[in-house]
Order: sequence, then C-alpha cells, then structure tokens
Amino acid sequence: MRRDIVHSGAKSLTYAIREIVQVGYQMRKLGQTITWENIGDPVQKGEKVAPWIRDILTEIVQQDQAWAYCDTAGVPETRQFLAEKVNQRGGAKVTADDIIFFNGIGDAVAKVYGFLRREARVIGPTPAYSTHSSAEAAHSGYEHLTYELDPYSNWMPDLEDLRLKVKYNDSIAAILLINPDNPTGAVYPRELLEGIVDIAREFGLFVIADEIYTHIVYNGHKTLHLSEVIGDVCGLVMRGISKEFPWPGSRCGWIEVLNRSRDAAFNTYVNSLLASKRLEVCSTTMPQLVVPRVMGDERYPAHLKRRAGIFEARAREAHEALGDVPGVRVNMPSGAFYVTILFEDGVLNDRQKLEIPDPKVRQMVEGLIKGQANDFRFVYYLMGATGICVVPLTGFCCKRPGYRITLLECDDQKRQWIFKTLASAMRTYLTSA
Repeated sequence: MRRDIVHSGAKSLTYAIREIVQVGYQMRKLGQTITWENIGDPVQKGEKVAPWIRDILTEIVQQDQAWAYCDTAGVPETRQFLAEKVNQRGGAKVTADDIIFFNGIGDAVAKVYGFLRREARVIGPTPAYSTHSSAEAAHSGYEHLTYELDPYSNWMPDLEDLRLKVKYNDSIAAILLINPDNPTGAVYPRELLEGIVDIAREFGLFVIADEIYTHIVYNGHKTLHLSEVIGDVCGLVMRGISKEFPWPGSRCGWIEVLNRSRDAAFNTYVNSLLASKRLEVCSTTMPQLVVPRVMGDERYPAHLKRRAGIFEARAREAHEALGDVPGVRVNMPSGAFYVTILFEDGVLNDRQKLEIPDPKVRQMVEGLIKGQANDFRFVYYLMGATGICVVPLTGFCCKRPGYRITLLECDDQKRQWIFKTLASAMRTYLTSA
C-alpha cells in the first residue's frame, strides 16, 4: 500500500478469552478432547433458559413490531421501563432519554471508547476485562492505563493507587469499574464505590460502570448500583441481558446516562454516542421488547435468587477444591460466575511441565511455550495434558500470573472433575522443577 492504512491501536485489539480458543481448536484436530472453561456463556455450558422466559419470547416473535426497526435509542416503552427501575433505587434520577440501547455491551464499549477524544484516557482495573482494556488502548494508541485490584484484599481496588495515578496524569478523563468484577468475582461495598466517585468528583472525571453481572451477587452481598452512590458526578452504566436471562446470543445491552445535564462537554459526548447509533439506524428490536416482559414478571426476582444460589454453591466447590494448593491463592468470589486463581510470586518458572502422552500434542505445546509468560506456559501444558482450556491472567492486562475459570458447568460430575483435575495439575506442575 502506498499509505500506511493500519490504525495505531490495531495491535491493542487482543481478546485472550477467545484467542485461546484457536489453540484449543488446533489441539482438538490432533485428537485432544477440549473442555472449554474460557468463556462466560451459560447456555453453552448447559444452562436451560426458564420455560416462562422462552414463552414470553415466543409471544413477542408473533408481534409485527419485533421484526421492524425501532427508535435509534431503543424501544420507547422499554427505555421508560428501565428508567423507572433506576429511579426506584433512589439516587440519581434518569428519564427514558437517558437509556440508549446497543447490540450488546461489546457494541457499547466500542462506541464509548471510540467516540472519546483521543487524548482523553479511561483508567480501568487490573486484572482487566479484555473488551474494555483493548478498546481503550486501541482508542488511545497507547497501553491501557490501570489501577490495581489487590488479591490480598479480596481483589478490592487500591484507591490510593487510583487516586495518585489520576492526580499525576491529567489525560485521564474517566474511571472504569466492573461490579461485580470480571475476572475476579469481587463485589464492591458502598464505601469503596463512594471512594471511586469521590476521586472522580475531586478531579472532574466521569465514571463508567460495567454492571452486566449486577444481579449475580451472593455470599451475603447485595446488589448496589452506581446510580445509588454517584451523587452529582457524571456517569455511564452498562447493563444487558446476556448473563441474567441468560441470553448471550441476543446481543442486547444498554447504557444508563447519569447526570448528563451537569456538564456540557459530557452531554455533547453522550449525544455523539446517540448520533453514532443513528448511522446504524437502531439496535436489534426483538430482545428489547422482551426486556420489560421478563424483568417486570413476578417470577423474575425468584429467577435471579435461584441462579445466584447456584453460583454461590459452585463457588464454594471451586474454593474448597483449589484453595489449599500450595503456591496459589484463590479468593472466594462474591459475584458473577468466575474464579481467578493467582500463582504466588516466584512459584512459576520456565522449567516446569506436565506430562503429555500424545507426542503430537506435546510437540505443539513445546512450540507454543517459547517466549511466553509463565502462566501461559502453565495454561498450554494444562490443555495439552488434561484438555481443560482456561484463560491466563496475564491475558487480562495484568502483570500477576494466574488463570481464570468459570462456574458455569451444569454437569455436577464433570464440574467436580474439572476442579479436581485443576488442583492435581497445579500440584504436579509446581513441583516438577
């Protein structure tokens, strides 16, 4: 090409959760059976959508409106329903005009970062969720800015670290938080959320909250929304139905805009997000029509409570199976459906290995591990030896070694086999050299 056509942030578009799948596919071609523990799709792991939710969708399909375009920002009745839900919580008040629909949170993330001024940066947590960290880095053309989540404090954000980074980097325009957190499963208490909001207020920032797992909370914790603590600070809250119904294939998500009238620049920025949606006409209509019917159904609270109880029980299973392995740290998650396993400092090296009986698979793994971070080495050996596919923690824009698993496997025997096999593999690997 006579001109360089590659965006400066193109190399930042990495997504370890999906990229590890390509390695799994290659191993599967060699005859290895793969157990996918890399991605948060409840349906693929065996969860059945409640019959009453299916029935509602069946009724919606019969409506002509479900097959048509809707308003650019979303179906008016659905936006009004969601606005009323926000207002019922107390705290920041919104109108239907403050609800904007997207084709999933991934679409919202792309727009939210993509339409920021390039010099305006968003600081987010590390470990980071790849969709956010990659989009922010690609938008800016620089490495994603992060603040620390402390594994020795149940993965709570280090507010002093956050405040100092914001104070001494005036390019930072917003703070991202994910609550409940992916990949750690941490749930933030009120005082911590208020601390983040205080930092945003002090330095004139807005807050982005990814609350896709907001109703998957357990271990005695309760759902707490950003809108309840944000006060007079501007904010964007990302919500969706992929994890709650669950319906990940719907690609249906929305943002709640908080306090848009308090800052002219923020309001102009939000209007640019809506203008970008006009170029697409609108987001998918059918799942939007389903939202108020399902979330407004008297059976929905029991549905959420039942699922939270299931994930709490599985979290305890995982913690009991993995938590006593020497050299690793496993914090009990309190939300979402993931567990992060952290390798303690110094326990990994480039000589450790697992026995891989199949010579073709072994040869492939030995080729993959060259020049890789130590947790990637473990993950490749794990897949080659056991077939279990997990995501390395350093793939989450993180300098700490470890990996993430899900709590989604519905087959009790298989799930117990996964946890038991992981524990055995770690013990063997860590004592192999």
